[in-house]
Amino acid sequence: MNKQHFLLAVSFLTRVPVHFEQEIENNALSEASGYFALVGLLLGVTLAAVYGVASLIFPPSVCVILTLSLGILITGAFHEDGFADVWDGFGGGWTVSQKLSIMKDSRLGTYGASALILLLLLKFQLLSLLSNSFTQVLCALVLGHTLSRAMATSIIGKLAYVQEDAQSKVKPVAMSLSSHAKDFLALTSLCALFVLWLFTPLSLMGVIILVAVLFLTRQLCINWFKQQLGGYTGDCLGAAQQCCEIMIYLTLVALWV
Repeated sequence: MNKQHFLLAVSFLTRVPVHFEQEIENNALSEASGYFALVGLLLGVTLAAVYGVASLIFPPSVCVILTLSLGILITGAFHEDGFADVWDGFGGGWTVSQKLSIMKDSRLGTYGASALILLLLLKFQLLSLLSNSFTQVLCALVLGHTLSRAMATSIIGKLAYVQEDAQSKVKPVAMSLSSHAKDFLALTSLCALFVLWLFTPLSLMGVIILVAVLFLTRQLCINWFKQQLGGYTGDCLGAAQQCCEIMIYLTLVALWV
């Protein structure tokens, strides 16, 4: 494990203050992408712990809202912002250039606002349905934040990276994944699945169904981005993460509730 790359992944995906002991190399983000799932795992465990403590005082619905709020504070709504930008761009633009221009705009449009509201409402409802059991919430949060980031990151290199022009100031994004980054993504995801399969209500069949749903969602996102842009942007990866996270919650609710 490379400490520098892990810290860069933490700095990239969250608002947690990070101190770098040496200068960051130009290709470091591509290597750091391999740690995105690990950052998601740590985030999921943190949010589950917060939910557990809050549940000692507050009713489940309040605990879910507090958990979602903390997640947004820690990440700075990084992925949610990409999700809203994608819906604004794909919904409001006709050409690739128009879509990219809208996605760069810091203002939030009707498509993005509507999609974001529905996204948060759906997360709230799904986690509330799982709140009868702390182990179910733990499983949902850990898998949701870990596997969704692994799936979104794995899209890197599967499509061409697109931008409006060579001087376009877009959010930084990894342009490729090294074999080491791919291996670490897969290892983190498998460890999370294995541990939760052993200690939570997630059955082996449930694991198989969840993995199948995630790969289908990933492929649908790839097809969607290719059809709309001919490639992907950083916002697209954020949207893919949110879509995969929601699909994880939906699958767990379908299996358990």
